[in-house]
Amino acid sequence: MHLAHYVGLLHRAQVELARAFREIGAGDPDEADVFHITATLAKQCDQHAQRLEPFAQRYGEDSPDEPERLHSELFRGTRTGPIGLLRDLHDLYLMAAECDMAWTLVGQGGQGARDQELLQVAQRCEPETAMQMRWLRTRMKEAAPQALVVAE
Repeated sequence: MHLAHYVGLLHRAQVELARAFREIGAGDPDEADVFHITATLAKQCDQHAQRLEPFAQRYGEDSPDEPERLHSELFRGTRTGPIGLLRDLHDLYLMAAECDMAWTLVGQGGQGARDQELLQVAQRCEPETAMQMRWLRTRMKEAAPQALVVAE
């Protein structure tokens, strides 16, 4: 059964996304909304990872180091200035998109395995991840004019 692969991938991806949200929030404390909202979203990712733990134990975590590799390729420390914030938010969006698709696939796997508990966790967490992506998209749209047009 390959469900273990995606359960493990998603579990690790949620841990990495939580870490990335914290890094970005701490990287630019002058952006109060980013500081506070990323802390909230990091906690949400932590809760998602915790909800996946019983399934990681049940199915195993047969997952390569993909989320860690994604994190290390996207984050080499936070950037500075308006363009840096925009790039950091863009990277978070890509990581959240990875989680969003993985939730969809894990939910489908739970349905196929007739694992109602796993399906319920996916149905609860996927909309929260989609909300994270909506916030990131909105915040990037807000930051883009300043970052891309106005010179520092």
